[in-house]
Amino acid sequence: MTQRLDFDKIELYLIRVLKTLITERSVSRAAMRLQSTQPAVSAQLKRLRALTGDPLLVRAGNAMAPTDTALRLLDPATRLLQDADRLFSPRAHQRAFDPLASTTTFRIAASDYLDPLFLPELVAHLKQVAPKVKLELMPLSGGFDYRRGLAAAEVDLVIGNWLKPPEELHLGRLLTDEIVCLVAEDHPVVRAANGRGWSPERYLGCEHVAPTPFFAGSQGASPGVIDEHLASLGVSRDVMVRSAHFSLIPLMVAQSLLVLTTGRLFCSRYVDSLPVRIVRCPVPFPPLTYYQLWHDLTHASASGRWLRDQVRDVARNLTGHGMLRRAPGATT
Repeated sequence: MTQRLDFDKIELYLIRVLKTLITERSVSRAAMRLQSTQPAVSAQLKRLRALTGDPLLVRAGNAMAPTDTALRLLDPATRLLQDADRLFSPRAHQRAFDPLASTTTFRIAASDYLDPLFLPELVAHLKQVAPKVKLELMPLSGGFDYRRGLAAAEVDLVIGNWLKPPEELHLGRLLTDEIVCLVAEDHPVVRAANGRGWSPERYLGCEHVAPTPFFAGSQGASPGVIDEHLASLGVSRDVMVRSAHFSLIPLMVAQSLLVLTTGRLFCSRYVDSLPVRIVRCPVPFPPLTYYQLWHDLTHASASGRWLRDQVRDVARNLTGHGMLRRAPGATT
């Protein structure tokens, strides 16, 4: 029991003293190398001798020489100090991730609200710059507790939009988008939007389609950023369809009188391939901001930092530096 207690009390500095004594073969030179004093190093040598049961350094003529035991201890002491440096050196952490050689599995939870091209572009980019990396892409839905997933290290990164992102998580802003409405090209509001007939009252009276909200903790799913903002204004809309398949909503809009309210970037991907139109939203909304969120667990991770940089660059490349600059009332 006493031996175990002594072992537990060995600090890293004592290992450094051991290595320095063996390589310098002199208490005085070791003290200079360690920027210490000769009495202090002599006391450490006495302690090392008691722990190892070996003299470690012995007199050889006018000099000191390491014993066989000391020479056998040199390599493990060196490795231990190198491992400690890798553990605690910030520069070592920065060098620790090699995207070309890494076989890391990244788990990303993301909505396709941002842009239907975003996730395909991200996958293509990651496979180019880190060909051996594996990806697991998970949807954000009312049944997925992304905050718990981040805290439990079940997911590395969450990408989506929130009016107020959770305060306990780190965040990086990806881009800001204008909120518009997507409707069928023959929807009555297309003509109204070019005049004064497209009012907040008419907008609220339409039939709406919306994505399934994100998970919001113990209270279940949140209302979503659109309905959350409308509620802050003291009004509500009539959501006739909620869909977990956001990328399919433009097809629903094209064949109905449903109104989709979301970011211009997402809507713009469909105006050339579907009979749909983008019209301004008559209710004033703040810009739609997309974030990537992560936990303290991966905040200092070299691989985590690298992944977040890649996500940021891909998002910004989709929009030209990450900001959409369209006139608020513009229609397409």
